Amino acid sequence: MSSDHFTLIPNGAFSLAASIGFLTGFTPVSYDDDRDERDNVLRLAFCVERDWRPAAVSVRQTNSGSLTVTVTADVDRELVIEQTARMLSLDVDASMLEQTVRGDGVASKLVAEYRGLRPVCFASPYEAAAWAILSQRIQMKQAAKIRLRMCEQLGHKIEVDGHTRCAFPAPHALRSMSSIDGLAAVKVERLHAVADAALDGRLDAAALRALGPAQALGEVQKIAGVGPFNADLIVIRGAGEPDHFSYTERRLHGAMACAYGIDARDVDALAVIAEGWKPFRSWIGFLFRARLSSRSSSS
Repeated sequence: MSSDHFTLIPNGAFSLAASIGFLTGFTPVSYDDDRDERDNVLRLAFCVERDWRPAAVSVRQTNSGSLTVTVTADVDRELVIEQTARMLSLDVDASMLEQTVRGDGVASKLVAEYRGLRPVCFASPYEAAAWAILSQRIQMKQAAKIRLRMCEQLGHKIEVDGHTRCAFPAPHALRSMSSIDGLAAVKVERLHAVADAALDGRLDAAALRALGPAQALGEVQKIAGVGPFNADLIVIRGAGEPDHFSYTERRLHGAMACAYGIDARDVDALAVIAEGWKPFRSWIGFLFRARLSSRSSSS
């Protein structure tokens, strides 16, 4: 594989250290290299959308705030740049984030508390959809172990700065698996449906974003096994949609209800509050979840 370098310049506050810190506690990706957190370098391997060949990146933030990205891949450089930026939510101009929520004391305090933390997304809607199927009705840690085993068995291992990273299996590799240890046959069938959708272009991030949240949610729910809750995950954390309020995520509703002093069951009232976060509704929701995660890990 060849190596290349490029620079990403965030519009608005961005902290790579905060992104790495979030990933170390994000069960689905099993990102647990302490050295990465200490040296503030993010190292990831993933399949590149549309091409589905593997790539790896190492990301460093300079004192000026820009990001230096080293790519190891035999695939179109522009596709890797696009995907890396989306994974770190760097494809969104966040320069107006603080001003947008200035009139909302709760959201404003949350943005200040987590300044520079942007949503960290799955490598692609395909990987988000696969995780949605894997994690249905089992504990997240158990699903993460199955995912890691799949990466080791069928994913590509790539050396990045002396670290070995393993990409999630490409759709055609996932489609070839007739059985997966720890998963019922129906889940394997649904993973095949996810792989087929990815190969057909129905889980393309740019295409889903172009549809807008409502239509994108409807499209991904046409995939076997994907319901409203999982559709939210795929669109928000897979395609990186920045402006969608989830009607299905009860943990978010509970956190908002506690912060604003209203009934968590009154989702319509919560949605009205979230209207004030436009065009960053997904982002503020992400920060609420980040706060929940940090509090649960420290308790």
